[in-house]
Amino acid sequence: MFNARARFWTGAVITGSLWLAMLLLGGLGWEPDEALRLMLHAGDNRVLARNADLLTELGSWRILVPLAVVAAIYLAFTRRIRAALLLFTVFGGRLLVELMKVIVDRDRPGVDQHLEAVHSMSFPSGHAANAMITYLAIALLVPVRQRNRAIAVGIGVAIALQVGWSRIALGVHWPSDVVGGWAFGMLWVMVCLRLASARPETETTAPAR
Repeated sequence: MFNARARFWTGAVITGSLWLAMLLLGGLGWEPDEALRLMLHAGDNRVLARNADLLTELGSWRILVPLAVVAAIYLAFTRRIRAALLLFTVFGGRLLVELMKVIVDRDRPGVDQHLEAVHSMSFPSGHAANAMITYLAIALLVPVRQRNRAIAVGIGVAIALQVGWSRIALGVHWPSDVVGGWAFGMLWVMVCLRLASARPETETTAPAR
């Protein structure tokens, strides 16, 4: 139990510190933020922009909501109480992301470089945060063989990383917005799973014959 608690607090401190650093550095006009944004921006590269468009869809609610609902239904069908947690992490996390956008009120990069229409504020990246929350939560909650868990988590995180890159390539986010979104997503999932671990997961088993 001590080891699990230590791992949680270590992860929480790291991700929380990273989120705070991105918030402060981005707000102070951190020079690498602009340099990285220009480096990763798709610009006139149509192939890169098209790929970014496809990847960014993986972080949209048109994909995340049905995916989360299907995963939650599966968990409920197998009588795992964490099905409710999955939906809570997804939808509760989104509300916090939108609240942070309003409170931080950071402007997005110049409109002339947007390759996608956007209407909200910049920090944190909602696509990056919501993708990290959803894919990481599913990878951790859906039952798989223990030896395959790391693979599932790796795939989930990789998808979220690609979604975050696409937001920079499309010119609608600063790199610090995206890194801040990833950090918040990881932190939110860790906190929710930590709270859920305080009560045992209930499962039903078939009676012995």
